[in-house]
Amino acid sequence: MSDIEKKLEKFQAEARSQLELAGVTDIDDSTLGELVSNLKLVIDNRDALYVAGTDPSELETVRRNFVVKKLNVTDTDKGNLAVAEVAKKMASSRMKNRAAFYYLVKQQLA
Repeated sequence: MSDIEKKLEKFQAEARSQLELAGVTDIDDSTLGELVSNLKLVIDNRDALYVAGTDPSELETVRRNFVVKKLNVTDTDKGNLAVAEVAKKMASSRMKNRAAFYYLVKQQLA
């Protein structure tokens, strides 16, 4: 197993743990794995791997770059509400794992 694979595995385990902490009981491993895989290019960039849930500019970046560009949800209010709800749901996690955050946003908008 390569160094990157080990880091991705650890990052995915952390995401799973945070999802469980947020109350998710039926985690879709395929979806989570895809989200983690999409972050492999930034696996060594700690700032890119975590979401600052209390920073309005960070939450806007999540809305623009994930909700709009990846999920094709262009309704600004709907996107902002989903991102804000996830930030509340994950409030107990100081360092919000980006894959877990995206997973919950995707689930919120489904």
